Amino acid sequence: MGVITDNLDFWGEALRGTLVLFFGGGLLALILGIIVGAMRVSPVPIARAVGTAYVNTIRNTPLTLVFFGFAFTLPPLLDIRSSGGVQVAFAVAALGIYTATYVAETVRSGINTVPVGQAEAARALGLTFGQVMSLVVLPQAFRSVIPPMMSVFIALLKNTTVAAGFSVMNLGSARDWLSERGENQLVVIIWVMVIFVALVLLLSWGQRSLENRWKVAR
Repeated sequence: MGVITDNLDFWGEALRGTLVLFFGGGLLALILGIIVGAMRVSPVPIARAVGTAYVNTIRNTPLTLVFFGFAFTLPPLLDIRSSGGVQVAFAVAALGIYTATYVAETVRSGINTVPVGQAEAARALGLTFGQVMSLVVLPQAFRSVIPPMMSVFIALLKNTTVAAGFSVMNLGSARDWLSERGENQLVVIIWVMVIFVALVLLLSWGQRSLENRWKVAR
């Protein structure tokens, strides 16, 4: 326990950094992913094309390269001086934009489980495409995609460690930082693993709670 109790300042800051990246990136991914997922099933060809191009381009690009783009390309283009806050904001954006592709595909799979007749009936009543999606289709789609959606967010939680390679403090920074303080690197890695397992178990508990609350009666 000494590696924890002797470095509480670091662990607190690292855990806070991981949670900021997770919740910030998750919120962005959820909002953008829902929009892109709706575009993927839109009756408008241009919307479908843009959504498909976004998913195929970003999803097939390694996350590290997405981080490189935000860390080394955008600051000069936007004439922004790099700082701690800017690095965190770019890391959140990189994680959110990357994860949004998986959210979009998960949402699209959920939309495809909703009977077409329900959407057609809603359109016959005079609802617009946006109203059909928000009031009829998406509420049902989300109930069917809770497990795969939670898997996406579990992957996002683990992907936050990539930000450590771009000078953003999080649990992925533990080995480098604590080795400089003389801590055993293997012990540090084991503790990082334990913390991530605990966080994933917490997410899994949230998944089961949502499933029990929103499950569809068979």
